Amino acid sequence: MAGDGAEELASFVALHGAALRSSGVPARYWESLCRKLRGEVFDAGDYFGIMQVEEVDEEEEGDEEMEGELKKKPNPGNEPCFKVIVTNENGLQASNPDSVFLIDHAWTYRIEHARQQLLHVPGLLHRMANLMGIDFHGEIPDEGSVEQVLQEMWKYNQTYQLSQGTAEEKVPVWYIMDEFGSRIQHSDQPSFATAPLFYMPQQIAYTVLWPLRDLETGDEVTRDYAYGETDRLIRKCVLLPWAPVEVLDVNCFTPEPSDEHYQAILAENKEKLPIAIKPSVYDKDKVFKVFTDIQQVLNSLTHPRFVFTDNEAEADILYNFSHFKDYRKLSKERPEVMLNQFPCENLLTVKDCLASISRRAGGPDGPRWLPRTFNLQTELPQFICYFQQRERRGEDNHWICKPWNLARSLDTHVTNSLNNIIRHRESSPKVVCKYIENPVLFHREDVGMVKFDIRYVVLLRSIQPLKLYVYDVFWLRFSNRAFSLSDLDDYEKHFTVMNYAPGITLKQVHCEEFVPQFEKQYPEHLWTAVQANIFKAFAELFQVASAKPAPLGICDYPSSRAIYAVDLMLKWDTSRDGKRIMQPQILEVNFNPDCDRACKYHPTFFNDVFSTLFLDETDNCHVTCIV
Repeated sequence: MAGDGAEELASFVALHGAALRSSGVPARYWESLCRKLRGEVFDAGDYFGIMQVEEVDEEEEGDEEMEGELKKKPNPGNEPCFKVIVTNENGLQASNPDSVFLIDHAWTYRIEHARQQLLHVPGLLHRMANLMGIDFHGEIPDEGSVEQVLQEMWKYNQTYQLSQGTAEEKVPVWYIMDEFGSRIQHSDQPSFATAPLFYMPQQIAYTVLWPLRDLETGDEVTRDYAYGETDRLIRKCVLLPWAPVEVLDVNCFTPEPSDEHYQAILAENKEKLPIAIKPSVYDKDKVFKVFTDIQQVLNSLTHPRFVFTDNEAEADILYNFSHFKDYRKLSKERPEVMLNQFPCENLLTVKDCLASISRRAGGPDGPRWLPRTFNLQTELPQFICYFQQRERRGEDNHWICKPWNLARSLDTHVTNSLNNIIRHRESSPKVVCKYIENPVLFHREDVGMVKFDIRYVVLLRSIQPLKLYVYDVFWLRFSNRAFSLSDLDDYEKHFTVMNYAPGITLKQVHCEEFVPQFEKQYPEHLWTAVQANIFKAFAELFQVASAKPAPLGICDYPSSRAIYAVDLMLKWDTSRDGKRIMQPQILEVNFNPDCDRACKYHPTFFNDVFSTLFLDETDNCHVTCIV
């Protein structure tokens, strides 16, 4: 490649080299790929053809692994069935640097927009129905056909994520390849590999297709739908959308992970644990210098015993927005400096860890105050077994998929489709939690009976001994539409976080107004009793989170303090003596929560927090000690 071409290739590799390497695209193809992307060259038609094949019903022979089943059912959808074959008379050589091809994407979307796009984008429903073998002959999209596509699309979906941008921009993107790409079938010994590539100059994603060996005319083009999975059982689970089998040879028991699991999390977080220090003793009238990058603290903290400093080195208190990592250095050099976080607190604030440590309180099923939760990365077979058992017993099977570490309901989806949940595992690390199908509802005059959740702010003063306070004001969030177990992609029916979505009504009720309204709606359930159960759940959670030494539990570092927001709902349950009760369900624990509403309506909020955490003075601070 001479002159300009060499420069173009160099700039192409500078932009895309890392992505190509991580996807395993051999470097011999990069020059040709660069040229095809620049010229939008889609030359797969010169080498391949789509062939329709007859579906033959055979008696299934025992459990000859689902690979055999997939060979018998070549198409991932319904009739008719298709295969892609090599049609070029010279075949295809893997060593030829031009043996790399672009596949266009027929539909690119985010899950929350799928239904609306199928209803409103001209021609989209028609194309998707044709591609998936769904009968749709009308001109106007109908809900039945849309629903079929939304079910069937999990056999065709692929995903990628942008590595830069806002939290919203990093939410996984899903796409369906064009008719050519979507008809490439699965094989455990694939002849080709595929990978998505986001082409920066055009800001468009394509799929790159390249051969893994030499092929002759008539050979089939296949790829591995479970690419990268080597464990036989996990492959069986991942391939379930195309080869349904009952994963009955698995126990759905989920014990707490091993100590090594927690050690690996510590290493991945790059957190350095502190050395043992003695608790510092401060003068009774000491004025503490606070270094913080949190605007709400800078605007609201007016307590006379705290002053702000711009010099981190002279601070007595570090109150940081981002996660602190090097506790070892701080404990050696400045053990008297207090800070607003604990080593290993991610065991509470990251959803898969929260589920793991909570099993200490309630055994493998978890405690009553936490929805049954599975880690899709490490507990997929157990989850599938549990799902299928519930299905056979006719029990409710609505679940909610959540990323391990995102807030504000981003990339969070309610579904009763097993295929949907299995495929979500490919996008980003997720847990799947039993969706609360029988929540305690709140009557809104304008809407009817809606879901609501409650946010409490808890203050962790120390681990040994465990000292935990809860702020006396709690916050409420409401859905905007009457609750039912339908329209699972209707955000305003199934979610309560409305304050980040533009143009959506935000219903606000202060806790002092809420309690009498709640007791009027549920006269047999006094709020004091409900709240006592909530506080009992908080106490149990923090007891199990601190029951083991770091990194298996939150680290007992005497200079640490923290504030967390605990989000919960109430569900209807039955007590051991057969009475109908409101059971708290902890949904998540948030580090450094948004305290905007707290500061706005309760101007002393941060004075109360700092006084409780750093002065050990709780009089007139609107807090209740619960441990």
